[in-house]
Amino acid sequence: MKPGLRKYVCDVTLDPNTVNRHLSLSEENRKVTWRTEEQPCPDHPERFEDCYQVMCREGLTGRCYWEVEWCGRRAVIGVTYKGISRRGGDEDCYLGYNDKSWCLSCSDNSYTAYHNNNPTTIDVPSSSSHRVGVYLDWPAGTLSFYRASSDTLTHLITFTSTFTEPLYPGFWVYYDSSVSLKY
Repeated sequence: MKPGLRKYVCDVTLDPNTVNRHLSLSEENRKVTWRTEEQPCPDHPERFEDCYQVMCREGLTGRCYWEVEWCGRRAVIGVTYKGISRRGGDEDCYLGYNDKSWCLSCSDNSYTAYHNNNPTTIDVPSSSSHRVGVYLDWPAGTLSFYRASSDTLTHLITFTSTFTEPLYPGFWVYYDSSVSLKY
């Protein structure tokens, strides 16, 4: 890993109050897995009702780096303002499909970045790595995604924006998939 980013590692945890009922949390709220059956959980105004998504508890406003490992068919890794819609299945709810969120959609054969429903396809060589590094420099207005391996980071894309509120890491987990926070 680039030593420059390592010093910005932050600890983030999944928020059980936001998790969709088709997702389950484990490993001390550091792993989310898609489930066929709805999971029992109390009603909460911050819960995603129709989108298979979850947000982290921590709102970030500084320089932060974290890594995520995904497995299965597909996962979306992103950040969002707290005000993202939680009700209904329209684009206002989905990470990357509105002006409140930015994301990277990951599958075995492709990476696509989204903001405000504008896709950017990223051409990268095939790899067995399913680990993604995310670096947020909130004061500078940049959000960067990397494909991460044990000793290297391959830059995928950087978004630039003027962030106006804390950003919350968030995940959209597809059928037969899971996402784990690595640090």
